[in-house]
Amino acid sequence: MDFSTLSATAGGTAARGAASSAGGSSVLSSDFETFIRMLTVQMENQDPLNPIESTEFATQLATFSGVEQQVKTNDLLSALGAQMSLLGVSQMSGWIGMEGRAIAPVMFDGAPVPLTISGDGLADRHELIVRDSSGNEVQRLAVSGDREEIAWLGSDPDGTLLPSGTYDISVESYSGDEIVASTPAQVHGRIIEARTEAGQTLLVMESGQEVAASAVLGLRLPR
Repeated sequence: MDFSTLSATAGGTAARGAASSAGGSSVLSSDFETFIRMLTVQMENQDPLNPIESTEFATQLATFSGVEQQVKTNDLLSALGAQMSLLGVSQMSGWIGMEGRAIAPVMFDGAPVPLTISGDGLADRHELIVRDSSGNEVQRLAVSGDREEIAWLGSDPDGTLLPSGTYDISVESYSGDEIVASTPAQVHGRIIEARTEAGQTLLVMESGQEVAASAVLGLRLPR
């Protein structure tokens, strides 16, 4: 039996074991047993006058063992990642029912949206700017620039409501005609759900607004 052929066959077996990590350790274990049987046959049929060095067998075993350990390590890391995601949701469970405050696009469905707004204290004029999902300005209102909580009605001066959708709201601060700062509005809402999505913990507010847990700036009991 040609040991080079055995080595190539064993390498293919090891590669199949590494590629099938999602199939579980049973496939890898089966390949390993096959590999041991192949080595045993090789030893039984080697030329007594030209025996194969034992170090060559040891090298083959070490190579396959390394692949086996790498597959097990990958499986362990995947399991740990899943557990960490569940832990994140578990930690967020205490936020359910609380009122969260976060910087995020505002979902508008015709009902007033509670916001916290503020401007730059060194500016002499402040305006609330509302842009739609395409970036078009749809509303501009004069505000004091002080930090305050407001209920954004989503209507023009005539009382006509803006279409339902997602809007970006910020306060632009001016010194003369020059803009000196743009401060995003902070949206409020009671948190009703926490879930993981693509490895990220998301919080769902009562209005349907979704925000990343990392974007939450404050929590308080609902009023």
